[in-house]
Amino acid sequence: MKLVVGKVFSSPFSIPNETRKEFMGLAANGAAPCIFSSPLMACARRQLNPKCSLRSSVSFSSHLMSKNPASVDNSAKVSAASTLVVVPSETDVVSPPPLEVKEIDAKCSTWVWRGYDINYLVYPEADGGNSSAKPTLLLVHGFGASIAHWRRNIPVLAQSHTVYSIDLLGFGASQKPRGFAYSMEVWAELILDFLNEIVQKPTVLLGNSIGSLACVIAASESANSLVKGLVLFNCAGGMNNKAIVDDWRIKLFLPLLWLIDLLLKQRGIATTLFDRIRQGNNLRNILLSAYGNKENVDEDLVEIIRKPAEDEGALDAFISIVTGPPGPNPVQLIPNINLPILVLWGDRDPLTPIDGPVGRYFASLPARLSNVNLYLLEGVGHCPHDDRPDLVHEKLLPWLANLPPS
Repeated sequence: MKLVVGKVFSSPFSIPNETRKEFMGLAANGAAPCIFSSPLMACARRQLNPKCSLRSSVSFSSHLMSKNPASVDNSAKVSAASTLVVVPSETDVVSPPPLEVKEIDAKCSTWVWRGYDINYLVYPEADGGNSSAKPTLLLVHGFGASIAHWRRNIPVLAQSHTVYSIDLLGFGASQKPRGFAYSMEVWAELILDFLNEIVQKPTVLLGNSIGSLACVIAASESANSLVKGLVLFNCAGGMNNKAIVDDWRIKLFLPLLWLIDLLLKQRGIATTLFDRIRQGNNLRNILLSAYGNKENVDEDLVEIIRKPAEDEGALDAFISIVTGPPGPNPVQLIPNINLPILVLWGDRDPLTPIDGPVGRYFASLPARLSNVNLYLLEGVGHCPHDDRPDLVHEKLLPWLANLPPS
């Protein structure tokens, strides 16, 4: 593995005007840009303003990044204008085949949490001889996803760890109560209660997007010793875009976001929009924009996202999450967490780009906090674990193996 020095823009205001205009996707009549923190939210914005193209945010990310992927580890000192770039090694992790979605469904169990049915998986179902000194893993999906989004990772991780995965309330096969006020704090409480009642073992939390943020909140609030580490895949800054107020792009269009909130609270408008979003072709296009590896946007992935969106209460969850309070910010929480933290970030993420406020914050951490390691993954989008699981496992497995015994 060799290290190369690459450059990133230290401030959005240093971006050439042409680049900035391309990102904003401004049409001749001044159409507004696509600014959303998840593929489904991006589609919602697109439906409300058809002149807004998801391509704009992808272009912005590609302009900012150098041709080589940036990678930061604990030994690197990173400045605002340059970062270390890792050229991936030629050694690939040999992986067992992904789990079939129907196999995941058949092996799932139900846990009743505060009166609500929560879907979860433990794999393998028996310990399988895994060393008791190795921590258990809990996988937490992102917006619109579910346990099956980890189908490419579970068999690999289960070779050396007992793996749990959970459908957060409002997603997957878990209950979607109508009128429920979803929040990041509620999901963090669910995670902690799941550890205490079901897992009951030292556990490393692994999350993607808002699942990452829920894990961060859980780790920051944990009053016991069950949480042993964090693995964050493109961590979100909040439950929705209203959290990222430090980004000039969000500040500029914050009134528009509030207008969208108002429109979504009109159930007729929200229903029409949601019906469009969950159509297979629309979902495929959204996922293609969020993934660097287009080959992994297959029929199974589309169905993993689409099927739960047909459930009763799915619309209510969508409205509540998009229009609700953004919740705690990871920038405020991470300094208070002393656990080992591994951050894996896709360099082609158009939703939480590495040049954005949250991405820049995480990129700065290894130089300041000895418990944080970060790697930027080349050609990878918003969901690294499913986009390029081989690159993820290459970094994740050695990190897990080097954790201190429980």
